[in-house]
Order: sequence, then structure tokens, then C-alpha cells
Amino acid sequence: MWRSQNLEPAGAAGFTLVEALVALGVMAAGLAAIGALANSNLRVGLYTERHLAEIETARKVITGMPGRNDLPFGSLAGILDAHQWRINTAALSTPLAGAGGPWAAQGIALLVRSPSGATIEVDTIRLRKKATK
Repeated sequence: MWRSQNLEPAGAAGFTLVEALVALGVMAAGLAAIGALANSNLRVGLYTERHLAEIETARKVITGMPGRNDLPFGSLAGILDAHQWRINTAALSTPLAGAGGPWAAQGIALLVRSPSGATIEVDTIRLRKKATK
């Protein structure tokens, strides 16, 4: 009769408890790193989405501003797409403004506040015709 011979000594087959715990520890560390990366990616995605909504609202407000000579000096405010916005305008004094040209510089500061409280500010300059005498 033929019998299989076990070449390994008794108790040497399989993993020991310490080896299994080390393998589980390595897997846990790898999964924790993957989880942290996924969380970071999610937060960046949400920030980008909110920031793009603020930029889009700022573009809509700038597009809907009154014409070049119709925008008064002072402040305008409103709400668009649940974002609060405010435009502050003022005359800018520049060295070229006193040169007697037909244009005057008007500084425009647009502030957009999202529902979450984040803000974005856009500063620009617009030329407007000087009042004729």
C-alpha cells in the first residue's frame, strides 16, 4: 500500500498568528492611506465646485452690469443664484486722467458671497466717456 509522505514537520504548515496579524496590519495601513486620499479628493472636488459657482455668478453679474456710461458711482447690490453680490464703483485718478482725453477711469470692485460664506472679489477698471461741457 502506498502512503503519502509528509516532508514538513508537524506544525510548520500555514501561517502563524503573528504572521496573520502582521498581514492584517499592512492591509489596514494601505486601506487607511487609500481612504485618506479619497477623502482629500472629495474635499478638493467640493471646493472646486463651490468656487466655480462663485466665478459663474461673478461672470453673470459683470455681464448684466449697466452700460459704460450708465453705471453710477457708488454701490449696487443684489442676489443672484442664492449668491449675494455687491459692486462698488469709484472714479480713479490716474496721471493720464488729467491729460484732457475723452475718457475717465472708473474702478469697479465686485464682491460675491456664496451661501456657505465663501467670497470672491474681482477688481477691474472700466473706461467711460467724460461728461461733455
